[in-house]
Amino acid sequence: MAKAHPFNFAGGEELSHMGATWFVSYAYYCCGNEQHTAWKGVKTYLSRMSIFSRTGKYHTFWLQQVLLMEDKRLNTNSLGVSASTTKRMAREILQNKRELIK
Repeated sequence: MAKAHPFNFAGGEELSHMGATWFVSYAYYCCGNEQHTAWKGVKTYLSRMSIFSRTGKYHTFWLQQVLLMEDKRLNTNSLGVSASTTKRMAREILQNKRELIK
């Protein structure tokens, strides 16, 4: 993984190590969208999965933060996933979480 620049919020260092787009991509897959496999597009996906599994307490907060990120920053990912797609997936995950809580 490239040297990460930590996000300046709770759990930001861990999110930086995974990458915001990778995090959303994998979360989307984990939420039942098994056809979405862009997250496998990096050689380091196993170590990123490990970070993902131990940072669950931040996931909802991070999804909310991703929606506030600049598209320019999100478009610098190595997965080839656009910022608009990343934000759409984050919104869908958050919406599904809200529906489950009702």
